[in-house]
Amino acid sequence: MASTISSAHTTNNIALLHSWRRWVWGLLLVVFTILAYQPVWNGKPIWDDNRYITKPELRSLDGLGRIWIKPEATLQYYPLAHSVFWVEHKLWGDSPLGYHLINILLHIVSALLLWKILRRLEVPGASLATAIFALHPVQVESVAWISELKNTLSGTLYLGSALAYLEFDRESRKAFYAAALGLFVLGLMAKTVIATLPAALLLVFWWKRGSLSWKRDVLPLVPFFIAGIGFGLFTVWLEQKFVGAEGPEFKLSFIERLLIAGRAFWFYLEKLLWPANLVFIYPRWNVSEWVWWQYLFPGVVLLLLTALWVRRWRGTLLGLLFFAGTLFPALGFFNVYPFRFSYVADHFQYLASIGPITLVGAVLTTALSSSKKRIPFLEPVVSGMLILTLGVLTWRQCVMYSDAETLYRTTIERNRNCWMAYGNLGVALVQKGQVDEAIVYYQKALEIKPDYAEAHSNLGTALLQKGQVDEAIAHCEKALEIEPDFADAHGNLGNALLQKGQVDGAIAQYQKALEIKPDKADAHGNLGNALLQKGQVGEAITHDRKALEIKPDYADAHINLGNALLQKGQMDEAITHYQMALRIKSDFSEAHYNLGNALLRKGRVDEAIAHYQKALEIKPEYADAQGNLGNALLQKGLVSDAVAHYEKALEIKPLNVAYQNNLALVLATSPTTSLRNGIKATELAQQANQLSGGGQPLILRTLAAAYAEAKRFPEAVETAQKALKLAKDQSNFVLAEKIESNLKLYEAETPLRIQGLSNASH
Repeated sequence: MASTISSAHTTNNIALLHSWRRWVWGLLLVVFTILAYQPVWNGKPIWDDNRYITKPELRSLDGLGRIWIKPEATLQYYPLAHSVFWVEHKLWGDSPLGYHLINILLHIVSALLLWKILRRLEVPGASLATAIFALHPVQVESVAWISELKNTLSGTLYLGSALAYLEFDRESRKAFYAAALGLFVLGLMAKTVIATLPAALLLVFWWKRGSLSWKRDVLPLVPFFIAGIGFGLFTVWLEQKFVGAEGPEFKLSFIERLLIAGRAFWFYLEKLLWPANLVFIYPRWNVSEWVWWQYLFPGVVLLLLTALWVRRWRGTLLGLLFFAGTLFPALGFFNVYPFRFSYVADHFQYLASIGPITLVGAVLTTALSSSKKRIPFLEPVVSGMLILTLGVLTWRQCVMYSDAETLYRTTIERNRNCWMAYGNLGVALVQKGQVDEAIVYYQKALEIKPDYAEAHSNLGTALLQKGQVDEAIAHCEKALEIEPDFADAHGNLGNALLQKGQVDGAIAQYQKALEIKPDKADAHGNLGNALLQKGQVGEAITHDRKALEIKPDYADAHINLGNALLQKGQMDEAITHYQMALRIKSDFSEAHYNLGNALLRKGRVDEAIAHYQKALEIKPEYADAQGNLGNALLQKGLVSDAVAHYEKALEIKPLNVAYQNNLALVLATSPTTSLRNGIKATELAQQANQLSGGGQPLILRTLAAAYAEAKRFPEAVETAQKALKLAKDQSNFVLAEKIESNLKLYEAETPLRIQGLSNASH
């Protein structure tokens, strides 16, 4: 009896020890994985991340509903993944830390679920395989890339469903079956790549039992197959209709697709076994059914699987069949958008990698265990070194994903002909204000791929920022020649035409962009701005409000709406919108400038001056801010300061009529002798008069004052008389009265002096 109690006690102690070791190992795995991904904790969004982080128009409860019922509302119809993004945005907005930590934690949960499954299946080396899965650098693309929440979330649900189904298989409890099916369907709504789960489960049952039973093994999985195939085919259709997985890049014969699949199989296996030179976009292979050696890839795959079947190596065969089967949706048989750039990508094998990784873990553990008696510490040392090496490689790989510029520069270093990386690097550089360098990269992208519509459009935008309007128009038109329904290119062409003064043409392009994408906020905003220039204030306000309805934090639309409201005399509401623009973007120089204009019209001169000064701190070469700051300072009686700002404005814009007129008026009529300069005032006023066509009474009045200050009284009288006639013809009787008073002075050969100069043109 005593020995029985002692034996039971010993067994309990051993069980507790094993349980304690598992908890410690699990905790260490969590800590090491979090540390391995430390470089991307605060990694900035890359490529399409900003299109997955919930768009402003979807951030309401109504937007959450649209995520589920309107496939075109999001970049890809994965409503569960986008709902998680929706919740995340409510919790931490645009801060990247939260998004990255969720991805890392989901990856860790997947690893722990895998560990549980492998132990449940009594696979040797379960702990080692789990650590390899968690820390393998191939997984970095899935975990470090915010938008690949699709992978980490669907992976967690996939493995959770598999574990629940294994429990159902053992205990036949309906609750486990319902949980497995529910998790599987949720996973499909995060990413349909997990549709292969029921086939994977059948492989596992075949491996464990040696054969399959229709009633026990296959029949319960029929609903899983139906759900997986249905969601999968729906995704294939959506990829073509909404995502863009169609065109010449996807016109492949069945044989070519088979060649891609065979080559991809070996490519992915190589990257798992030797993870060197991992890159965001791999070179796109030239596939041809007429090149004999390309048939070796699928041929050797078939030979290998056949040999394993003949030799009855079920474990190895299971691992490789799981690998190939889980990869199947991304092997080339279906069109997926990234095939435009490359037929392979690390994130495609996130779950598929479990097969080879489990094989390696089992083989290595079995081999090391056999030498345990001879070399006791060999297994933990070798396993530890492998895990540590993978962790270091993952940490280094994460650095690539720290921001878009680093990612694309690294991609270009490892894939010199990656036109997509050149184009996207250009976008990243434009966002940093490095327009000249961006232009170089856009041009390089077009050297590699001349029909790259997006690069033509973006190059047009960059050239427009440099003032090369005609070249910008040419590139936008080229983009539309390649891709006629390219909404962004229509919008960019509209911007170029607007800058060229072709307002009607710009309006037509914005309207075309909105025909293609009715919810394109920037097209509404730019159309509003163009309509305002045409004097169609009401329509402008309608489009500006629509832009803000779609994208509430659209600072430019707030500015445009403020400008339109200002024209309608609704100054208080205009001021509110300028202030909202500044709350969204505090360093928005145009918002400070326009707010200064509105405040100046309200008579709040000191506040206006402060905003003009802030605009100039941000953008010192802002000519309009320099000129209007001069006007505001003039109203305060700070004439010499006003002169300095007028002069600065004319350095930037030498042919600006308003600044020429204002400075000439000060130099001709200031009561302060040291400020007056009749010769310079005459030169400025003559140039302003010539540029304006000679028919502006206000400018002629300034020219007359300048002649008087230069002692050229006959010309002053003649010019004042002409100004008087024009003012009366235009029914500007207030100005006419002032000119009559000035004329009397000139006839008496007396120069004009204006106290305060508050009538300078704005």
